Amino acid sequence: MITLLGKANSRASRNVWALEETGVDYVHDPVDYRNGGAKTEDFMAINPGAKIPALRDGDVAMFESLAMNIYIAQTYGKGGLWPDDAAGQALCLQWTLFAGTELEPPSVARLVEYIFKPADQRDHAVLDREAERTKGPLNALEATLSQRKYLAGDSFTVADLNVAGVADYLVRTDFDLSPWPKTKAWLERCLARDANQRTNDIKAKEAAAA
Repeated sequence: MITLLGKANSRASRNVWALEETGVDYVHDPVDYRNGGAKTEDFMAINPGAKIPALRDGDVAMFESLAMNIYIAQTYGKGGLWPDDAAGQALCLQWTLFAGTELEPPSVARLVEYIFKPADQRDHAVLDREAERTKGPLNALEATLSQRKYLAGDSFTVADLNVAGVADYLVRTDFDLSPWPKTKAWLERCLARDANQRTNDIKAKEAAAA
């Protein structure tokens, strides 16, 4: 059985979402880096970098949340999260790398300003700079989503989950997506999925218990 290590209110949320999409049984261990949970011997045997999340599944042990979702999709989501055709699979890999290298850096930079600073202390020069950096990736998404409903074809896959999991940071920082209407509608569809709503419930319960 899969064990997901890392509190849900972190990048582990995208892994919870993927697991909820597949319906596979899993154990969630909400390891918290803030109390040293990621620096235990057992955790660092998986990720010597002491960062969450991480995953165990039998003989498989890995970190990097986007890569973990590819593993989850390939292993437990065939024909759904993981397409049956080579072209669809290639697009899942492409868009996952896009999420991590193109969209996430500016999106996370904006999120940090929102999470760690009160509203009256946010650096709007940083927010504006990162918003500008986000336009290129959003233009790429808009061009693609003007041609098809989802990133790898006509159905939701791990490509959509991985990119939407990152694009959600923009929603959380009040980024105006209206200039990219196809992307905005796609993101709303993705985030409204039942599996993501269950993920949000898990995050809320975790936050309430903290």
